[in-house]
Amino acid sequence: MAEFIKIYEDKPSEAAIKKVVEVLRDGGLVIYPTDTVYGIGCDITNSRALERLAKLKDIKLEKANFSFVCSSLSNLSDYVKQIDTSTFKILKRALPGPYTFILPGNNDLPKEFRKKKTVGIRVPDNRIALQIVEMLGNPIVSSSIHDEDEVIEYSTDPELIFEKWQNKVDLVIDGGYGENVASTIIDLTGYEPVVVREGKGDIDII
Repeated sequence: MAEFIKIYEDKPSEAAIKKVVEVLRDGGLVIYPTDTVYGIGCDITNSRALERLAKLKDIKLEKANFSFVCSSLSNLSDYVKQIDTSTFKILKRALPGPYTFILPGNNDLPKEFRKKKTVGIRVPDNRIALQIVEMLGNPIVSSSIHDEDEVIEYSTDPELIFEKWQNKVDLVIDGGYGENVASTIIDLTGYEPVVVREGKGDIDII
């Protein structure tokens, strides 16, 4: 059964963040809060964990459109081809924030994603998520938590999330109630930005 820990976003406990990071480094799956909906993620460098996440989402790993959750734009070049100034300005304006940006992937992507031409980059405006990634030292590969109820679409109550996922993941963070609106997805791989999905983030940012 998964561990259930409370972390306060205004002052995340370093010991609690460390515990989450240890679970991730050990190949665990973690459910954590973002600035939009709750996400489920694992360490990008752990092949076994990536396979587990894909299996849980019932998708082939090489076909999965998982997001890379980063703590800042500083390690973007590890995964993304060189981008032009106007693209970088959009990213600087919008992040951290409720956006997922689709960018051209480079040749240094983890082997599981080598065939992908693009990657989705997230820098959520949530101190819990950012401190986890920062302490981990590399991105979390992540996906949103969906609810079977189409009216609700996303689970927002951490206790209900724990109830549903406790036997499928290794740790669930209670970071307070989540949002019910996912991130805005913007494709920046072409000549003009394209809004793929309108979510919480204001599209006027582009």
